[in-house]
Amino acid sequence: MAGKKQFDMETALDAAMIQFWRVGYAETSLDDLSRATGLNRSSIYSSLGDKDTLFVRCLDRYAARFGARYDAALARAGSEPVAAVRAFFEVTLERIADPELPDGCLMAQSAMAIATLSPGAAARAKEALGAQRLRLRSALKAGRLNDQDAEDFALHMAAVNLSLAILSGSGSSPAQLRAVAGVSIDAFAQALRGGGRSGRA
Repeated sequence: MAGKKQFDMETALDAAMIQFWRVGYAETSLDDLSRATGLNRSSIYSSLGDKDTLFVRCLDRYAARFGARYDAALARAGSEPVAAVRAFFEVTLERIADPELPDGCLMAQSAMAIATLSPGAAARAKEALGAQRLRLRSALKAGRLNDQDAEDFALHMAAVNLSLAILSGSGSSPAQLRAVAGVSIDAFAQALRGGGRSGRA
């Protein structure tokens, strides 16, 4: 019975995450969460928490799930930095193309909705967004960029990565999304060949 309860909890959290991902925090009501999870309001409160608490749990779940994939993609940055960055963007492009998942990105939605989130949820969203930049910066430094260029490219790539989900939701084609990512990959490769964005060693 304990195993079944855990399975049901995981399923409910996934359902809530998809609900927030599909329509955003502001447009998701407790009734929506009830329909998505199959739990009544009292069960949501007792098992998953209030809306803010549940949103933060879902945001953490999303960040952990896709963060692990980004980490795996960037793991070879020290030896194959360009291939690692390409694999990083591929994680996003594959997620966008997955018909089983909603369009867009829960992180991108959260970034655009920070002003409407509770202070705790907004802080967690900012933390998750910052973690993506730090993940990239660490990998790019391992890929032989100097500190400043690694910081600049990390900020740029994190922004481009979020924009891919937004562009997808506005109707950009898979080819156009790959072209956007390709510009960043090519600029990074050129910086490596030149010793940095401004030729710094």
